[in-house]
Amino acid sequence: MIIEGFEERRRVRQVKYERRLLRDLSVENMRAGIREFFGPDSFNGIRVSEVLEEGCFDVAIESYLLGGHYSRFGYYGESEDMVRARCQQEETHLIDALFNFILYWGKVGEQELYSDGLYYRCSVYVEMWWKEGFRTGERSYKLRLH
Repeated sequence: MIIEGFEERRRVRQVKYERRLLRDLSVENMRAGIREFFGPDSFNGIRVSEVLEEGCFDVAIESYLLGGHYSRFGYYGESEDMVRARCQQEETHLIDALFNFILYWGKVGEQELYSDGLYYRCSVYVEMWWKEGFRTGERSYKLRLH
């Protein structure tokens, strides 16, 4: 007989839930999101490299999972805005991480004029993936797939 600790059991359930959420996420949708928010093949005139694309993928996945994780509060009656307020700190961290990642790897540091617009696009990008994860998670809870 194997005895699991509470934290270990919680982590196993969280990994299973995240795997179910990620089934609905496609690489093509993430690429389309990158093109939509950051241009067809450039970040402020700088060609998109695989490194930049991977960084955007990482942030999209983290944001998507964050929204999915907090979707249980929406299922139990809280509005989407109230739930987003709960995870504002984590969301801000993702926005800052993406912004700084693009500035560092995209070498946009000399173009200060684009910084505010780039930060705004990073913010909307993270928000879009958070909402997508939130809606997917809510559907999962409604269908009792959690």
